[in-house]
Amino acid sequence: MKKILALAAAALLTIPALADEGMWLLPLLQKMNGKALQEAGCKLTPEQIYSINNTSLKDAIIHFGGGCTGEIISGEGLIVTNHHCGYSSIQSLSTPEHNYLMDGYWAMSREGELPCRGLTVTFLKSMTDVTDILAKVEAKAAKGGDEKAVEEALRAKAQELTAEAEKANPNCTAQISSFYNGNVQYLIVSKVYRDIRFVGAPPASVGKFGGETDNWMWPRHTGDFSMFRVYAGADNEPADYSPENKPYRPANYLKISLAGTQEGDYAMIMGYPGRTQRFQTAAQLKQMLATNRIAIDARTVRQDLMWEAMCADPDVQLKYASKYASSANGWKKWQGEELAFEKLDIIGREERKEAAFMDWVGAKKKRQAAYGNALEKIASYVEGSSEASKAVTLLTEVPYRIELVGMASRFSNAVNRVLRNGESLGNDALEQGLAAVQRSYRDYVVDLDRKEAVALLEYYRKKADPAQYLQGLGGDFATLDIPAYVDELFDKSVFTSYEKLEAAMKSDDNKEIYENDPALKLQQSIISAVMALYPKVYEGADKLEEGSKEFAAGLLEWEKGKPSYPDANSTMRLTYGHVLPYSPKDAILYRHYTTLAGVMEKEDPTNPEFIVPARLKELYEKGDFGQYTDAADGKVHTCFLTNNDITGGNSGSPVLNAKGELIGLAFDGNWESMSSDVMFEPDLQRCICVDIRYVLFLVEKLGGARHIIDEIDLVK
Repeated sequence: MKKILALAAAALLTIPALADEGMWLLPLLQKMNGKALQEAGCKLTPEQIYSINNTSLKDAIIHFGGGCTGEIISGEGLIVTNHHCGYSSIQSLSTPEHNYLMDGYWAMSREGELPCRGLTVTFLKSMTDVTDILAKVEAKAAKGGDEKAVEEALRAKAQELTAEAEKANPNCTAQISSFYNGNVQYLIVSKVYRDIRFVGAPPASVGKFGGETDNWMWPRHTGDFSMFRVYAGADNEPADYSPENKPYRPANYLKISLAGTQEGDYAMIMGYPGRTQRFQTAAQLKQMLATNRIAIDARTVRQDLMWEAMCADPDVQLKYASKYASSANGWKKWQGEELAFEKLDIIGREERKEAAFMDWVGAKKKRQAAYGNALEKIASYVEGSSEASKAVTLLTEVPYRIELVGMASRFSNAVNRVLRNGESLGNDALEQGLAAVQRSYRDYVVDLDRKEAVALLEYYRKKADPAQYLQGLGGDFATLDIPAYVDELFDKSVFTSYEKLEAAMKSDDNKEIYENDPALKLQQSIISAVMALYPKVYEGADKLEEGSKEFAAGLLEWEKGKPSYPDANSTMRLTYGHVLPYSPKDAILYRHYTTLAGVMEKEDPTNPEFIVPARLKELYEKGDFGQYTDAADGKVHTCFLTNNDITGGNSGSPVLNAKGELIGLAFDGNWESMSSDVMFEPDLQRCICVDIRYVLFLVEKLGGARHIIDEIDLVK
């Protein structure tokens, strides 16, 4: 496999990589993308973008909270990321008296910066290819013919490599990540900072302007940003929160350009894309669509009830805003994906590609031996696991979404971790359980959950195969009086409030209460149903792994004259392209930017998704825009488009110009190319970005936080 990759990289020295498609591995930029970067318009060398020996652009980019990207924009550890990336942290800090989520917030001093419980940011230190090292270990161990011995030898070597890396890099963590469906392995060294504080964000009416209506849509007018700060110990190293900690002094931070964007400008994005499926087969894609449809329908049931309650009560809106947004984001994406798959014939195109691949494989016996059974192995696994996988999805997306079940599950898991260490169900175990759920009750509305429980259990009974009906609920699930069961469940369970749970666990009969609680019994019933399906889900998984690895290796050899990048897997990547408009339909042409005028045009005081703050309207009417207008038209540009290749996890990623200066933040994709995780569509795929000038306008003019502007480096 290493040889195949080397041949592909060598071929790219004369065949430039496409400047729009690709989530490129940083250590391979020089070999795979050096010439293409220059031809696309980049003024930086690959070494200036990624270096393990010198300060480079990657030192200013962070993995924010594990699911988003952020960037350092000052010498004092100031972070900017998307509003929706900071959403849950802001919501957790908010109260009815201090509703930072809805009203916005700006710390006017370091003392006003608010600690974010559990939030971390991660800096990439290095990525090292260890494929050859592990391949030699595997080859040596395989001579004995014992698969378990091979697995153990590889595990031991991986532990050795990570231990050596962590010893050589104090305060860092090391792990081995797989690429190209297991054909390539990289040792990744990172440093995680644990004291992160909230600096500020606009109100949700700006940060989420357009809500779910505009989500994944263009034109867009969302001020999708928030700001945080990294704090460190006296030695500038990671430390737990302490009032004595100081703002982190970064190795590098981004300068900010006020020049704006013009059509055709070079643009690149660095970040942590989560997951793509560009090495999956048609059989796997069909299975993905089927399970996604189950999730779409299931989430609709719960989201409708959540939305109704949120609109009726501001307190519920505050408590459930993050939950609703998290659920709805995937729900809407999967619907767009279905439409794009049909319109763009994604399955048909993949099937034709696989047919051509097999023709190529069949032309030589050596290829037949290496790759001839790859597609058959994958298809066999998919066929055998499909029904069980769908049943598991239904269980996890429907009854397991009852929050009371989640409370019982988190409590039980924490208790069991203690019990596994040989301790009895004593105070220590119960205290661990209480600590695991305490925070969750802050954003819990029991009456809403009761209503959701009835709807979800009735929906599950309607959709599930009777063979997968829940057991042990006090009656036959097929004929169970669900409303009556739910009333008894919520009336008797101690998990309906923290106070009730704490009192029960501190009572003399806590063991009996814990073991007989109806919420825990429902949770155990769901888990039992899932576990009963797992043997079928995982039957043949080893053949899937083999087939996937062989298929990816075959594709690399088949297309060895073309540039190649692996599927996204939450490791840092670079994508580069240009600022561009697009045409989704005949006679429709979307320009590449939007302006503040569009915010005013969309205003609807009766719709919570399109509220415009009075202060923003005042600034607009007065034309009080400061230095943040576009030189060409004198307007405040809100968002713009690029053809950069992104996916979930890129949210908050810096959009950079040819000199590596910050011009915007990536925050969304467009509706017409929702199949992009599977196939890149150059004519349609666009990355939606908030203009950094709009961000700074909102910071200074709407938020009154001029001191933030004074802290950063502006390039005019």
